[in-house]
Amino acid sequence: MLHIENLCVVRGQGAQAHYVCLPQLTIRPGEIVAVTGESGCGKSTLLEAIGLLLRPASVGRFELHDEKRLDVAKLIQANHQAELADIRARHLGFVLQNGGLLPFLNVQDNIQLPCQLLGSSPDKSMLGRVIEVLKLGPLLSKYPAQLSFGERQRTAFARAIMHRPGLVLADEPTAALDPYNAQQLFRLFIDLVAQEGMMALVVCHDWPLVQRFNLPCLVARLDSDVSDPSGAPAQRETHFVL
Repeated sequence: MLHIENLCVVRGQGAQAHYVCLPQLTIRPGEIVAVTGESGCGKSTLLEAIGLLLRPASVGRFELHDEKRLDVAKLIQANHQAELADIRARHLGFVLQNGGLLPFLNVQDNIQLPCQLLGSSPDKSMLGRVIEVLKLGPLLSKYPAQLSFGERQRTAFARAIMHRPGLVLADEPTAALDPYNAQQLFRLFIDLVAQEGMMALVVCHDWPLVQRFNLPCLVARLDSDVSDPSGAPAQRETHFVL
């Protein structure tokens, strides 16, 4: 389970500051939550903070229950970077908008890379299941440059979950796909996350796609800019609420 309370990230300084806040979020194994909102509202910033890539200005509670209870907030507050990096590597999986595959590794080696970096062997039954569901069998010996964008994204999904992370974070994974392929890829991703008992947060600008799969949504509520007497823009705040 993931439980977060009162997480806030600040981008910029002074009158240009943008506060990105998450009052409360709970996700249970097998659940997928979409993150939606207008461009520039802070969706990717929120994902980076939850993914421990960006240190929040404040956090009240941040717990990740995987094999054991991980008090992430305590580690953030104490700035224990080594422990946070270990949690990021072992308990989180990432899917980037452009796939983020290593060009000098073939599909099979890209998929198994997180396991290799952790010094563990991939679960063979899960590997076979992921390859079958994502239709990667004919692609295993190919390199990223030989793949279509959709094939690269399917490979990126496989890589993100092969080390069995508790939480998968995906940032606009279908943004460059046509509607049909976006729907197909989204369905495969949702099915795999649910089957493996993982949790997922997916940033998605495609509201009809989110509605089609009836996903719960963290919706950005952006306060209107307010100018001070000099005409300069005041601080902005985005609150993400279910």
